[in-house]
Amino acid sequence: MNQVHIAKDALCFAAGAFGAFVAQAFGGWSGAMTTLVICMIIDYATGLIVAGVFHKSRKTEDGTLESRAGWKGLVRKGISLLVVLIAARLDLLLGTTIIRDTVIIGFIANEIISITENAGLIGIPIPKVIVNAIHVLKDEENRGAEAVEKMRTPPDEPDREDKE
Repeated sequence: MNQVHIAKDALCFAAGAFGAFVAQAFGGWSGAMTTLVICMIIDYATGLIVAGVFHKSRKTEDGTLESRAGWKGLVRKGISLLVVLIAARLDLLLGTTIIRDTVIIGFIANEIISITENAGLIGIPIPKVIVNAIHVLKDEENRGAEAVEKMRTPPDEPDREDKE
């Protein structure tokens, strides 16, 4: 084996180990996580197109591409993934998956709304099925948030009256 093959194998091993660590940290890699990452990539790409090609970005004064606005978008997406990571770790403590799933659904809904807005700025009509899917995702997000709230809220205690 030559040096190139050894380096390639070491790089592949390191990438695989890192990927396995990340997937495990997020509570396993699910279809929902894949969907979120795909939506994030599409949103970022369509945002670049809106600004770079059509000059209609709402993120800059003149609507054109600006590296600072792009960097802010990447930072926001990174923070979103950190919130998903925190939610996954909370679920691990509680023995559930509802927090992570709710957070992921919320971020997916947000990404799809942004993609839809970008498509609208470009002039693409949005099919009714996508508009309906956004409404379903928002409803699912609300149901998950209600379930999390129920987990946080202690059961009702009877009112106590001090009698003297």
